[in-house]
Amino acid sequence: MTTFNSSAAKAVYIHIPFCKHKCYYCDFNTYALPVPPIDEYLEALEKELQATVEKFPPGQIETIFVGGGTPTILDSQQMNTFLQLVNHYFPTQHEQLEFTMEANPGTTDVDKLTVMKAGGVNRISFGVQSFQNDILKDIGRIHDASEVFESIKNAKEVGFDNLSIDLMFGLPNQTLENMEESLNQALSLDLQHYSIYSLKVEENTVFHSLYQKDKLPLPAEEDELNMFLLIMNRLNEAGYQQYEISNFAKSGLESKHNKMYWRNQSYYGIGAGAHSYLQGIRYINVKGVQDYLDAVNQGLPVIEEHRVSIKEAMEDFMMVGLRLMEGVNKEDFFQQFSHPMDQIFNRQLNKLISNQLLESTQNGFRLTKRGILLGNEVFAEFISSH
Repeated sequence: MTTFNSSAAKAVYIHIPFCKHKCYYCDFNTYALPVPPIDEYLEALEKELQATVEKFPPGQIETIFVGGGTPTILDSQQMNTFLQLVNHYFPTQHEQLEFTMEANPGTTDVDKLTVMKAGGVNRISFGVQSFQNDILKDIGRIHDASEVFESIKNAKEVGFDNLSIDLMFGLPNQTLENMEESLNQALSLDLQHYSIYSLKVEENTVFHSLYQKDKLPLPAEEDELNMFLLIMNRLNEAGYQQYEISNFAKSGLESKHNKMYWRNQSYYGIGAGAHSYLQGIRYINVKGVQDYLDAVNQGLPVIEEHRVSIKEAMEDFMMVGLRLMEGVNKEDFFQQFSHPMDQIFNRQLNKLISNQLLESTQNGFRLTKRGILLGNEVFAEFISSH
């Protein structure tokens, strides 16, 4: 058991690491610089794109996702330059392509949105997090709720018809009533997609420092659970399908890009600190902006690579696949690994079924309602030391 079928990458992630201000919960590879070297960074991206497609020639790309940081920190001219680069190195002119760009409310005027649409972007994900201005301030966001409505209005006027927002729950000083008010506001926007995540206090963040000093007033565990139950009920009642633990969409408008990750598919990762999964190898790029600018002059800016063993790939398949409400498919598993899923993971599957965390489907296994609430217990069953 040494090889497995690693399909060609159909997904591209591109990282823009610049922000106007670093949020207090954020541990992403982002930098709030007084004068970010955006033009130099775009030149470096071109070098990496060229070297990447030479080494790993792309086939038909199905999804592109531009994340950060704040990609919409680019001005209209820089945005145009960036999108021309992407379109040059990855064949993107086909109707099925999902091309998502993350955006912060207040950073997308009509001019920039017009450039984005002309450059092939057809889906925008806005980082909203909350509709309470005091909570936004407490978590280090620099927009207010009015800018969310303005940004969505602008996007719809320019012709974007696939829009998503991120919300968070379990935030400091957040109450169930706050969460309900945010949901009311979010649903009033009548969007195609909502991502709603619980706060995780990560190391090397402002929140982690406060947490260690016992100065982070987080909601009680029971209140956080009630927020999650409220979120699931409200979105379901409003006609959105919960297709992944934290994601809800109108039928047929799920995030194709994120489903690539959850199905453990290969993907390109371009930019400072970006991760790739290509031909069974995981690659990690250098993180620092200047380090990245220097590294691309020597070739691919990879600082670490790791060949994934078949055992690790099988475990990854289960862990990420079970995040999806449809669960994991036995036939997909067999096609990828040439071994039956229930033979490889017989002990774990039986234990999780007996604990009412998983249930059998016609073609595999999925989380139960109880399993959705205790997802981390399920995923932990498939982690080994490799």
